[in-house]
Amino acid sequence: MSILVRRFQAYLLSTRRRSVLTADVYIREIEMLENFLSRYGKTPLDATGEDLLTYLVNRSQSGLQRTTMARIVASLHSFYRFCLSEKLRSDDPSVQIRTPQQDRNLPDVLDTESIEHVLESIDITTPNGLRDRALFELIYSCGLRISEAAGLTFQQLYLEEKLLRVLGKRRKERLVPFGEEAHSWMMRYLTEARPLLEKHGKSDFVFLNQEGRGISRKGIWKRFSQIRAKSGVKAKVHTFRHSFATHLLAGGADLRTVQELLGHTDIATTQIYTHIDEASLGMYHKEYFPRK
Repeated sequence: MSILVRRFQAYLLSTRRRSVLTADVYIREIEMLENFLSRYGKTPLDATGEDLLTYLVNRSQSGLQRTTMARIVASLHSFYRFCLSEKLRSDDPSVQIRTPQQDRNLPDVLDTESIEHVLESIDITTPNGLRDRALFELIYSCGLRISEAAGLTFQQLYLEEKLLRVLGKRRKERLVPFGEEAHSWMMRYLTEARPLLEKHGKSDFVFLNQEGRGISRKGIWKRFSQIRAKSGVKAKVHTFRHSFATHLLAGGADLRTVQELLGHTDIATTQIYTHIDEASLGMYHKEYFPRK
């Protein structure tokens, strides 16, 4: 990592207070820009707007989705704001580059029966299986992101009150209740399975891996891939979060409440789930209305 990129990383984490994951993504993009410009004897500090456009065209030709291109543009804007603030440049060559319009794709959602089928396909005869059942029950019951579940500590868990204090993006805190089913599996995991997984002394992380350390995001993804293959249900871990929000709205929860539970800063992000519900209404109307 170059000195320039290290300074940008510090700016993202300390000044802009971006999450470590977001900072890593932005850093990776700027390193790719550095490598591209080096072919022409240039650096990001002497690149022109035309150079940046050439770079973006080069990246887009590899078939990247609009969401990925939007992320690249966002990283460029953030980097050159940093350059201006640190007086490394007197101009912003990215100022004329606009974020590509996003396709508004509806997220995948499972019905309650499919969620139940996935959860019941977990083998709970092993400590790992009991952990997985508690983990994915909690993810669904609280609408957690993978990173939020992986980073969950006992200081954030209030078992008696059935509450989590979740640290979301940009370390924004929110309180999320969980249901009786998730509570029951959490109690079983903590009393029956976790003591068998804890091998290196006390760990503050709630969910442990086979080595007795906090389970990673990648570890959660791998476990879910195995469970998904066994259940035959096409889904991702994040599908549980989407399903959580959709089922709440379908059950009568108001949009603001769901926004708070998900930790969305902008309610427009939460509104995507109302479109899913509208799609369901249309499907039911088409299926059951007598004048088809």
